Amino acid sequence: MLIEPAELSERMKMRSGQAFNSLDLELRLLREKARLACGKYNAHPSKGNFKHISRLFDKLSTAVIEPGFQCDYGSQISLGENFYANFNCVMLDSAAITIGDDVMLGPGVHIYTVDHPRDALARRAGGCIAKPVRIEDGVWIGGGAKILPGVTIGQNAIIGANAVVTKDVAANTRFFG
Repeated sequence: MLIEPAELSERMKMRSGQAFNSLDLELRLLREKARLACGKYNAHPSKGNFKHISRLFDKLSTAVIEPGFQCDYGSQISLGENFYANFNCVMLDSAAITIGDDVMLGPGVHIYTVDHPRDALARRAGGCIAKPVRIEDGVWIGGGAKILPGVTIGQNAIIGANAVVTKDVAANTRFFG
């Protein structure tokens, strides 16, 4: 008797870098949980309420995250020591977001790991693909910058305000988009 391998859940597909359906019930419920936690923190951003979002992260060391923080799941975000995110930071973590030590994000920085199909029918059906983002130690990202899926930003790099980063940025360089 041939045993068929168990079908991967959409969450398992997402976490393994395969195409997945973002409309899946489990994923929608996980996003709702993260939004509720972010909402509780953002409504009353005190040290006591930081617990609401800190429970989401895969790894959390010493961090300051100003109000307005939003994420898709939180469970794929790893933050190093001395992390700082200014107001209104967004991290869409359908794939891993790995941030090193001594990283600073200006206000309104967005980090995206998820992308959508170019085909309209596939988008309507909830199709997505996600690629991890890595930000190494000592990086400073200026206000309003957008980091797109699959990007690595090398150690000590500086990303200028409002830059759109579509490709890897080498260590010890400045990128102004």
